[in-house]
Amino acid sequence: MAQANKLHKITEVTKEQIGGVHSLIKKKDIQIVDLKFNDLPGLWQHFSIPASELNGSTDPKSGIWAEGIGFDGSSIRGFQKIQESDMLLYLDTSTAVVDPVCEIPTLSIICDVFDPLSKQAYTRDPRFIAHKAEEYLISTGIADTSFWGPEYEFFLFDDVRYSQSVNQGFYAIDSIEGSWNSGRDEQPNLGYKPRYKEGYFPVPPHDSLQDVRSQIILKMIETGIPVEVHHHEVATAGQNEIDMRYGPLVKMADHCMTYKYIVKNMARNFGMVATFMPKPLFGDNGSGMHTHQSLWKDGTNLFFDAKGYGMISQTAKYYIGGLLKHANALMAFCAPSTNSYKRLVPGYEAPVNLVYSLRNRSAAIRIPMYSENPKSKRIEFRPPDPMCNPYLSFSALLMAGIDGIKKKIDPGQPFEGNTYELDGKAAKKIPTVPGSLEQAVDALEADHTFLLEGSVFTQDVIDVWIEYKRSEIDGVRLRPHPWEFHLYFDM
Repeated sequence: MAQANKLHKITEVTKEQIGGVHSLIKKKDIQIVDLKFNDLPGLWQHFSIPASELNGSTDPKSGIWAEGIGFDGSSIRGFQKIQESDMLLYLDTSTAVVDPVCEIPTLSIICDVFDPLSKQAYTRDPRFIAHKAEEYLISTGIADTSFWGPEYEFFLFDDVRYSQSVNQGFYAIDSIEGSWNSGRDEQPNLGYKPRYKEGYFPVPPHDSLQDVRSQIILKMIETGIPVEVHHHEVATAGQNEIDMRYGPLVKMADHCMTYKYIVKNMARNFGMVATFMPKPLFGDNGSGMHTHQSLWKDGTNLFFDAKGYGMISQTAKYYIGGLLKHANALMAFCAPSTNSYKRLVPGYEAPVNLVYSLRNRSAAIRIPMYSENPKSKRIEFRPPDPMCNPYLSFSALLMAGIDGIKKKIDPGQPFEGNTYELDGKAAKKIPTVPGSLEQAVDALEADHTFLLEGSVFTQDVIDVWIEYKRSEIDGVRLRPHPWEFHLYFDM
């Protein structure tokens, strides 16, 4: 498998692995091989080659297997400058699956990015960062595996329009499910449009997307993603959730990328558009990505203690302490858009308060209490949203948790009440997540030493991330907002 080992060098692919790819090509009559990799912000990039390019290459020490395949790194967000643009991809044969959405039989393979001169893994390849995070966890002796279970939420809309120019700016979203369309002449309007904040769990016909989600999860299952459940979410206008069974860090991040790819393409097949934007609708719930996590060693869940608070161990509490201590900096990776902080406000089930608690969805960290099974014990970090790059966000969370364990950071006492119902004086005593992307990026700039441990994140990654995010902040800050015309135009 062509992934980084502890020396960050190219691992030679074996004849058996090449044979497995050729067997799959022959069995499925594959005509195209699609090579995918991740840009720094978190969007899959790709290019395709004829299957014959792999069929004609069987020697692990020659051809594409040994030499990789080149691409222009200067055209990828967060990667190289124009004068150093040449980069290489090496195929990770363990990720080879039949592409679930292409009409022409296509084999999809996730790749790792390398420098063509040093032949070392590229520091800004998010997948490489995730591999290093897994390696670093093992090197500490704390645990040998981390498990991750993100809960992706997303909207399926029927129409979206947006534009911004010198003299105008607008967006317009529509959905046949939208509560605002209850009075529209649809010839006929059949009603059953979920009311604002009442979209959670009603059966069809209120939930008009049951079959759409079922088709989506069947495609996911085809690619090896273990799906646990799907349902309509709280917001009107087609908010959905599909949950995957937990898995190790890199594998789960790979699944996350495949998940978003399938959702977007299947939505298009149904004449709809999917968005993982955290807050596309004003006045209704946004989309989060609550992230379940646990540490294991020799097959034992280190987060379980039958006598502990919520049946979590002291190790888990120290892990929580690390998350809470570094939460502001973590948000730069976990809630990485200006739009993220329109979701992270009280009143929309948004977990803005940096406390931990049993079953409490108003807390940033929840300890689920569905089961007493030691294998199920985990903590759930609720502030992340689906705009994040999973390779980076999972890695950053793991590094914060490890820092908490190594330094025995006390998370303090749990909070049992509803943080949204506190009066102003009591609420001010509870720390919260940043109120804007700018605050989160400033926090990352001031607090990122824990990410550099074991060279998991490198300084160039931190610097490029901060520079890129500040350019997004300025892009939004410098443009007039439509609501400003309502407030100020006639003054």
